[in-house]
Amino acid sequence: MNVEKIREDFPILQRSFHGKPLVYLDSAATSQKPTAVIEAESTFYREQNANPHRGVYALSEEATEAYEGARAHVARFLRASGPEEVVFVRGTTEAINTVATSLGRGLLHKGDRVVSTVMEHHSNIVPWHMLRGEQGIELEFIDIDEHGRLRLEELDRLLTKNTKVVAVTAVSNVLGTVNKVREIADRAHEVGALVVVDGAQAAPHKPVDVGALGADFFAFSGHKTLGPTGIGVLWGRHELLEKMPPCEGGGEMIREVHLDRVSYREPPGKFEAGTPNVAGAIGLSAALSYLEKVGYDSIAAHEHRLVQRAYDRAAEQFGERLTIYGPPPNGDHEAVLSFALKGVHPHDIASLLDADGVAIRSGHHCAQPLMERLGVPALSRASPYLYNTEGEIDQLFDSLVRAEKVFAR
Repeated sequence: MNVEKIREDFPILQRSFHGKPLVYLDSAATSQKPTAVIEAESTFYREQNANPHRGVYALSEEATEAYEGARAHVARFLRASGPEEVVFVRGTTEAINTVATSLGRGLLHKGDRVVSTVMEHHSNIVPWHMLRGEQGIELEFIDIDEHGRLRLEELDRLLTKNTKVVAVTAVSNVLGTVNKVREIADRAHEVGALVVVDGAQAAPHKPVDVGALGADFFAFSGHKTLGPTGIGVLWGRHELLEKMPPCEGGGEMIREVHLDRVSYREPPGKFEAGTPNVAGAIGLSAALSYLEKVGYDSIAAHEHRLVQRAYDRAAEQFGERLTIYGPPPNGDHEAVLSFALKGVHPHDIASLLDADGVAIRSGHHCAQPLMERLGVPALSRASPYLYNTEGEIDQLFDSLVRAEKVFAR
């Protein structure tokens, strides 16, 4: 994998800040976009812009073909049974909210239980909290061990006949932990529970096979997967999508509307109210093509080298003064490095690194329950991706050395 060649495909990486070349290490928040994605969106607006589905003129038919072609590509990417299982949404947050809202209207009742985990992103906690407030469902959470792995032995207590949903992230956006989704799904299904998987941090880094995962629903965001913002995917088993009521009403999602009755389209259409983000779907398809061309095996091997480099530099340069949270760098740790440097606040680290052109994230990372569990107010997070180099990892740690000298007490 030629990283320098790949970097040429990302125009933003040519920028400098404060007189220093940009070192972008915040891909877990949003990934940068290759020229192919930028041009795919631009081409749509220049040459194909029209509402899909409703028009009978040629331009609308072109837009429909492009939009539905993107859906078919996503279905292949997920190893789904067909494109009818792919719902386009704004991102993982909207996808999980769609599932929670729809299930709340048709499946979940007072006293039913939803099981999640303490490592979830807020988007896989807050929608279930809302149902608890609105309908009186029970909400329980699986804890983690000292290495940032889920304590799956707790499932024996949490999975009962009242458990209707298990909502779990495939990869933690803070710890980088790769969860055993298939094992969780198999055990959940034994009690008749549905499994909702947050795949926002999985899809950018590894091939997805929703059938092999055992998921009932799977969500991911385009903007973390080299694609545009404002586009994402909810995959659901077709028989479930057929039974679920829509969450929003309006154009596109209806079959017929009368003053005394309304009927809805078959999925996925009934979950896509309003004018869709056609350009975003096309851009997402271009992003998936780019990742598939590079190859997930090559991406994984490259990211493993970067993560190992980070762990080596941390040990050599800081020892016990720097703590990286999560499992050690092996098969169950993706390229997410959340850390604390003794005596230096994460926000101070991020500010000083920015002066060196190094972009990392600091804060609670939309995972406040996890921060409480770890006993920290915030963490710094570096999240490399396929366009980062080992030299940029070195730049990160060189800047951390300077941060320690400036801020440590």
